[in-house]
Parts: sequence; C-alpha cells; structure tokens
Amino acid sequence: MSDLHRPGLENVIASETAISYLDVEEEEIVIRGYDLIELAQNVTYLDIVGLLLYDVLPSKRSRKDLEGDIQKEYGLPQNVCSVLALLPPQAHAMDVLRTGISTLASYDPELDDRSHEANVRKALRLLAKVPQIVAYGYRAKYSQPFIEPRKDLSYTANFLYMMTGHVPTQLETDIFDQSLIVYSEHEMPNSTFAARVIASTQSDLYGALTGAVASLKGTLHGGANEAVMAMLLEAGTEEKLESILLAKLQKRERIMGFGHRVYMKKADPRALLMKTALDELAIIKNQPQLYNMCVRGEEVMKREKNLHPNLDYYAAPVYYLLGIPIELFTPVFLAARTVGICAHVIEQHDHNRLYRPRVSYTGPRNLHPSTAESL
Repeated sequence: MSDLHRPGLENVIASETAISYLDVEEEEIVIRGYDLIELAQNVTYLDIVGLLLYDVLPSKRSRKDLEGDIQKEYGLPQNVCSVLALLPPQAHAMDVLRTGISTLASYDPELDDRSHEANVRKALRLLAKVPQIVAYGYRAKYSQPFIEPRKDLSYTANFLYMMTGHVPTQLETDIFDQSLIVYSEHEMPNSTFAARVIASTQSDLYGALTGAVASLKGTLHGGANEAVMAMLLEAGTEEKLESILLAKLQKRERIMGFGHRVYMKKADPRALLMKTALDELAIIKNQPQLYNMCVRGEEVMKREKNLHPNLDYYAAPVYYLLGIPIELFTPVFLAARTVGICAHVIEQHDHNRLYRPRVSYTGPRNLHPSTAESL
C-alpha cells in the first residue's frame, strides 16, 4: 500500500465531477464547459450562480428571477444575530462565520432533505444569508449598527454596501462582481474536498459548508489574502517590499500570495485578471503606488524564485481599495465560493459514495502487553 501513498493526496483523482476542471497545460479553468476568465469578463456573478446550480447560463429574464428568489431569502433570524453578537471581540471573523452558518442550519425547514431540488433551494438561502452573516458579524464585533440588505441594489452592490456602509459606484460593483466570479469555483481545493467528504456521510449542506469554512480559515488556503495585505501595508513602498521579500527568502519563510499547488509552472489566470482590475481601481482611487508596489513584488519573486502570483496576491489590494476590512477578506472568499461548494455538495448527494481512504502505516508491529516494560 505504501506505493500508493501520495503526501497531501497530490495528483490523486478523488472524484468525478461535471462542475469544474483546472487545465494547467491550456491555462484554462473550466466551469461547466466554459472558460472562467471569459465568463468573468462577460457575465455577472449571478450568471455563475445559475450556471453552477442549474447547469446553464441564465437568460436576462432567468437571472432576474434568480435574483428575486435570492432576495426573498434576505434577512437573518433574530436569534442568529443574537448568537453572533454574543461572541467575544477577539473571535476570528471566520469563526464568527462558521458559527453563524451552523446556527442558521436549525432554521431551515428542509435541512434533512437531501433531494436535488431541496439542496438547490438551500443553496439559494445560503447565498442570500452568508453575506449578511459576514457583514453582521463584523459590525457586531465593533458595536456598529447592522445594515439591512436593500432590494433596490444588485446582489453584488448589496454585499459591498452591507460591509462598508457606502453604496458602491458602478466601477466598484463591477470589479467586486468580477472578484466574486473568480473566487466562485476552483475544482477540488481543500475546503471543497472537506465539504464533499462531510456530504458523503449524508450529512446536510449546512454541515458541509461549515466544515469548508473551517478549512478555508487556514493561511495555506483562504487566509493568504489577509497576509498579503498585511505585508503590503508593512512595506508601504516598492523598495521596502523588495527588502521584505528578499529577507523572507533568505530566512526560507513562506511568502503568501505566490505559488500554487496546481499552478506550479504557469501564472494563475485569475491573478492576471485581478491585476488588471487593481490597475484600474488604483487610478480611480488615486493610489497608483499600491499597484506599482505589487508589480515590483511580482518581479522580485519571478527573478528570485521563478514563482508567479496567485489570486490572493492581487485580490487583497483590490479588496483594500474597495474599502473592505482586511479581516473580512477570507470571509468574502468563502461567501463567493459558497455557490461552488454547494454545487459540489449537491453533486455528491446526487451520486454519493462514502469517502473512506486508507493509510500507509509507519508505526511498530508485533508488540505485546505481556512483554511491555512496567511503568
């Protein structure tokens, strides 16, 4: 069995899926047959929701109906808000989100219905409420009033509005929408795999998503975007950032925002899209130094280690310029990925087989209690 061991399950095919695929050689992220980058340049996040949950890109009318279905689910149960408000100020934003989703499960009348149709309806409820949990949890922590969702705003504009308290411009909305798309689905990262493993036991959609939140909290997965922004703010200038990067490399420290388990030889195409968005946003916000600093960091890592930036490297400063609090970067990632994770859980429930891998045992054998040395 040891010949089958792959540390970290690297390159192990764990599931068949019709949802998405990372074609590294062709530099394409396939989402139900479409190129994710092309989608991000031409459709909206709600179109991606329709594609992932219903298998087809919605028409304009269908998209409007979909948004209406989500808006019907706006609003959190008061007891969920009360639970979030009781959490201590030092609680990590991802722990707040995990608690909120777990608490919300008890209020879903279809919680134990594993049918495809019921799972889709639950996914829509989660898409409506997860952004509200993200925003409310943050505002409760800082004793700020909760901002109710507005049905006159688009789904994406409403998400930004609830976090920042300001109605976003069209440019800000478009850039944030594009970021939600590129975060929405990415084949089988740790959080999605965790959700599918949980779902394979016939656990419910909320439980699977709660497990995904716990996975995404880690700095080797979703938490990287927060670390990137902290590094950029510490640097402040192109020259200082280069010094920080060189010092970290000298100490053999891991540098967040660079490298990817799948994109090992080529750039993450999602990062290139966010790089363009950052350039545009930095000009509008009159902060070109932030874009220039990021470009310098990219050049240093390419020169020193031949490493390319991943999505988190450029998404972090984009979120910063959009006014999103840094501690919400990872919860926003999860909110965007909710639809992708739900699609995987639905697929798992539809064609289920329990995950039960084996191990390569490295411990001793043939020990006997009669020969053990007494304590």
